[in-house]
Amino acid sequence: MRLSFFLARRIAFNKGSSFSKFIINIAVAATAVSVAVMILATALVNGFQQVIQEKIFSFWGHIHINEYQPNAGPLTEELPFTGRQSLVDSIQLAPGIKSISSYATKSAIIKSDKEIDGIIFKGLDKHYDWPQLNRFLVAGQLLQFNDSSYTSEIMISAAMAQELQLKVNDKVIIYFIQGGGQPPRARKLTVTGIYKTGIEEYDKTYVIGDLNLVRRLNDWLPDDVGGYEIALKDYHRMDSTARYIDNNLLPDQLFTRTIRDIYPNIFDWLQLQNQNELIIVIIMTIVAIINMVTAILILILERTNMIGITKALGMRNHDIQMVFVYQAAYIILLGILIGDFFGLGLAFLQQATGIFKLPEESYYMSVAAVSVHWTDIALINAGTFIICTLILQIPARIIRRITPVKAIQFK
Repeated sequence: MRLSFFLARRIAFNKGSSFSKFIINIAVAATAVSVAVMILATALVNGFQQVIQEKIFSFWGHIHINEYQPNAGPLTEELPFTGRQSLVDSIQLAPGIKSISSYATKSAIIKSDKEIDGIIFKGLDKHYDWPQLNRFLVAGQLLQFNDSSYTSEIMISAAMAQELQLKVNDKVIIYFIQGGGQPPRARKLTVTGIYKTGIEEYDKTYVIGDLNLVRRLNDWLPDDVGGYEIALKDYHRMDSTARYIDNNLLPDQLFTRTIRDIYPNIFDWLQLQNQNELIIVIIMTIVAIINMVTAILILILERTNMIGITKALGMRNHDIQMVFVYQAAYIILLGILIGDFFGLGLAFLQQATGIFKLPEESYYMSVAAVSVHWTDIALINAGTFIICTLILQIPARIIRRITPVKAIQFK
């Protein structure tokens, strides 16, 4: 055993030839780059998914409760039902519920002095969780409710404001589609706020206004609503909470839909990012393995004479093999530490400065979002070290084929 440690130290600290030093430096650098890229890829995917999901959930909540409509799509107007405080209270007491709010939508056409556009008018009341929309406000203010029948204020998106050439306090005419052959009903409303989510499906579609206006246009009763929007404390429990509400709290004519059911294309796109992350991790791991295999083979080749001497002194093949694996593990560990330094350094730099920008029309955000999960970092480090070390057992087995007589003559 002492001989093993002595040889390990000699291999670790022996300078070797310039070529072997170059190969070892390349192996360290390749491992460091692989680890840094894996850390950045994981942090970027986590940050990207987190920001997009927060935007989706802040604008539309996690779960919707509506009157049942077969084949209802994201833009389908809701059938009215009587809102009951007892139902709201029972849902509010369910585990994991953060807030529940009434809403209703209505198809309309918005007209400014120069342009017109088709929209969905989303009506909310004063009890809505307005602070979650405040994060998207880029100009003006949130709706101000009063004791009159309904507020004439609306909020439009920045994209819509640019297209219609509108600004805060401008007046617009909105023609609400009535259906059934009835003529549209026009209302003159004031732009009181401009929001920006960065998600095209929202920004080019929705105008936010008063729920009472939708009730009046649809001739609903004062307590009628189009649906309830539920926000959760933990979005991971979205499906289980929806099932619980459906099975235990709702009457037969009402049902739940998660936001994943309403916008499956966005969530499928987010899920695709996990596959991209996995591909990057696999490729970088292969790069690290190839470089480490090359390095250990060169170490063995350069120390063939030493291997023959130690075999002649009675050292077993397995012990000699493990000496080279220990040396490779040292190189891998050094590469991992360097990779952590640069990977985490770049991630924290991006968090602090937002130096790396993105085209918002393609990625729904203007700055590359980064979210460092320490569990992922630990798995990357441990996985890289364990996988590379185990794989290196294979090339190290070439030592078994080296005979002492020929090895001692090798120079």
